Amino acid sequence: MKIRGKSVRAGGFTLVELMVVIAIIGFLAVVILPQFVKQIGKGQRAAAQVQIRSFEDALEMYYADVHAYPSSEQGLQTLISPGSGGEGGSWNGPYLKKNFIPNDPWKRPYVYISPGAHNPDFDIVSYGKDGVAGGTGDNADIANWEEGEAARGWEVQQAPGYSERRKL
Repeated sequence: MKIRGKSVRAGGFTLVELMVVIAIIGFLAVVILPQFVKQIGKGQRAAAQVQIRSFEDALEMYYADVHAYPSSEQGLQTLISPGSGGEGGSWNGPYLKKNFIPNDPWKRPYVYISPGAHNPDFDIVSYGKDGVAGGTGDNADIANWEEGEAARGWEVQQAPGYSERRKL
């Protein structure tokens, strides 16, 4: 539009300018989003490792009072309320700050086995994002015996209520 010999541009953005902005936003989303999602997976694995260590500490306090670890049947629940396993008056819990046993970061219960197959006292495992024994990346198992074994080629095999390992 011309007003007295001068060209006046109407306010707003042109279609080309909008397309350039949309293309830049799309490019950034394609580059940044996968890295962001990868970091979320690492955070969930780290949270599971911290929770397993917390269970280990609570089980050691339980052992100091009762002089035995809870059986597989009693499970981790014995850390917050006395079980029926004969601990009698020596139970001095609860041994966890929270009054419940938290699930793993993927909303599934941790597996507790005593005596353990990998540790003489007990095993604690989360089967990772997929909820199935074994796997890699986000689907890999997180356990209290895991440190170093994954690098040596161990694979966890799932059986009903139990897990075993075998050399790959």
